[in-house]
Amino acid sequence: MYVIRLPDGTLRVPHSVLGDSAPDGGDRIIAQAYVEVGPDDPDYERLLEQSITEAELEEKRRSWRAGDAELLRTFEEWKAEREG
Repeated sequence: MYVIRLPDGTLRVPHSVLGDSAPDGGDRIIAQAYVEVGPDDPDYERLLEQSITEAELEEKRRSWRAGDAELLRTFEEWKAEREG
């Protein structure tokens, strides 16, 4: 997950939570979400340095999907050679 910089300067920062869902503590919940951080937050400048825009995140996703398609094609070729 990335720190996302919104057009208004607010940052969406990944936040993970680990908790118990059952009284006996047997079940664990892991949640990942974003919290919004504004310029008044003490960590804002540090987080701003590592942030990306929503457009940059979408471009990363597109490149991952393209890479996944190439990897799948390569695997299918390898698999066909092994079966044939």
